[in-house]
Amino acid sequence: MDIQLKRGILDVCVLAVLTRGDSYGYQIIKDVSECIEMSESTLYPILRRLESGKLVSFYSVEHNGRLRKYYSITELGRQRIDEFLEEWKELLKVYNFIMKMKDGGENDQA
Repeated sequence: MDIQLKRGILDVCVLAVLTRGDSYGYQIIKDVSECIEMSESTLYPILRRLESGKLVSFYSVEHNGRLRKYYSITELGRQRIDEFLEEWKELLKVYNFIMKMKDGGENDQA
């Protein structure tokens, strides 16, 4: 998968996980990895980018004597998910067009 496309998809996957409730790094990786591979070295830059864009906020809670950072989705983050879903509809049209052309223009569905 193209790295830029994957980056955008991973951002939205992280936001989607947070719509279920606040979460921390390890759990986010575990949840996102159900559909697409993600590592710590990938997640934390994403979280920093989402935070700087005001799409997530964070707070810290003590857990086993250490501070654990929890992330929350903001209203802007929820709006980004909605935008992504609208953009995806357009991508599906392009995908279907490409499949139709590849098949000689005979198939109207993918």
